[in-house]
Amino acid sequence: MAVFSAIAARKARKEQLKAQDKLDKLLQNRQEIINPYENVTDLSGMVSNPFANLQVATTAAEMQAEQADISLANTLDLLRATGSGAGGATALAQASLRGKQGIAATIEQQELQNARLRAQGEQFAQQQRIKEKQRVEEADILGKSFMFQTQEGREVADISREAGMIQQYGQQRADALGAMGSNTAMVAGAAITAGAFGGGGSGAGTGAGGGSSSGGGSFPSDRRLKDNIKFLKLSPSGLKIYSFKYKNKEGIYQGVMSDEVPAYATIKNLFGIYDGVDYSKIDVEFKQIQ
Repeated sequence: MAVFSAIAARKARKEQLKAQDKLDKLLQNRQEIINPYENVTDLSGMVSNPFANLQVATTAAEMQAEQADISLANTLDLLRATGSGAGGATALAQASLRGKQGIAATIEQQELQNARLRAQGEQFAQQQRIKEKQRVEEADILGKSFMFQTQEGREVADISREAGMIQQYGQQRADALGAMGSNTAMVAGAAITAGAFGGGGSGAGTGAGGGSSSGGGSFPSDRRLKDNIKFLKLSPSGLKIYSFKYKNKEGIYQGVMSDEVPAYATIKNLFGIYDGVDYSKIDVEFKQIQ
């Protein structure tokens, strides 16, 4: 019945609102989207040249020079003691010079090697700094992409879920309202058969065309209750007169449509949903013609 359908429609609406409230709370309490690469820092400033502070190893060279000087002094003492000439002293001095020249050459080689290593180290450090900057930039791009895609996925899922929920409960409500309208139409048909609209049937007689005439009174004239509506003619006052069949009732009738008559002749009837017409206030006769 219409009453039960109306209850079902209200229940579907209530469930729809409850589901919406639950969804809103889930959306409000969901976890925050984080950037997994947010704490990646630029470490390029920490990359250093491992050969930047190389020192020349001069200790051994200094000891070698000191030993050479000691050896030279001892030799000179020996020459004085033995009475050797100036030639021997000259030879010793030349030997000492060559030794110190060799020491200087060794130190120069170390300095050249250190300079080469420092250059290589700086080149390596620069490459590492570039790689580190690239790593940080790539991590930032990956992090932002992750956040965007995650947020987009959530929003699409939320929209789809909400749309599905609204459609589901909306369809349930529409079905219930449709059932209510169908049940109301059935009740209206029964009311028509039983003369429930009041005023009809009094003064019944024989109308034109051999049908029964109902005279004046109130009758259901809402076009939603009718089928096979056909225009017949105009009344003296210009109202359109139709032939039609009531839904859920046998027979062909003649009358007007409630939406085409003056408001003073229109009345609300069954459940305040369908309109009726007080034929005593218009110049059209309601009657059954078949």
